Amino acid sequence: MMNVSPIDPLGRAGKLATLIYLALIVALCLTSTLLLWDTMQRYQASNAALETLARFQNLRRASNSGSNTEGWPAGSPFLEGTTVTLASAALLQRITTAITQAGGSVVSSEVEPQAQRPRDDYVKATATCEVTQVAALQQLLHDLEAGMPFLFIDQLVVEAAPSSDKGERMRVRLAVSGQWRGAK
Repeated sequence: MMNVSPIDPLGRAGKLATLIYLALIVALCLTSTLLLWDTMQRYQASNAALETLARFQNLRRASNSGSNTEGWPAGSPFLEGTTVTLASAALLQRITTAITQAGGSVVSSEVEPQAQRPRDDYVKATATCEVTQVAALQQLLHDLEAGMPFLFIDQLVVEAAPSSDKGERMRVRLAVSGQWRGAK
């Protein structure tokens, strides 16, 4: 006769198979939970990105509808004028206006000849002026670069003015350029 033990019906191999099966079920549950959590995080990030995009598009629509956004100067970014001569005159006028508003005085100004310009759509002028304070120079530079049309300071030379008068004057030489839209 055979001795069968009623205490261990599965045997050692059965217990090992059950343990492996349970470990596999736990691993699959953990993997599913982690994948579900990752999917939720990606969904939330996608929603946040869509909200940011919607806000950006609303701001863009508001700026394109004609209302001037805060911090953006009014006017055209290009020098106005139907010819390069008129654009050069507009550039010189803009420079001299900025100098006088800063409390300085224009000593001389000139437009760079057309033959010396590498590109026809840029107009360049040079001005020499005298200003009394560093704050006036800062105001002048800010006014030229921050306003409309967009102007670029290509060269800046600052030196002490001849000591003919008692004030602390500085002689400033500016080379300023701006883009002209060209003939329409």
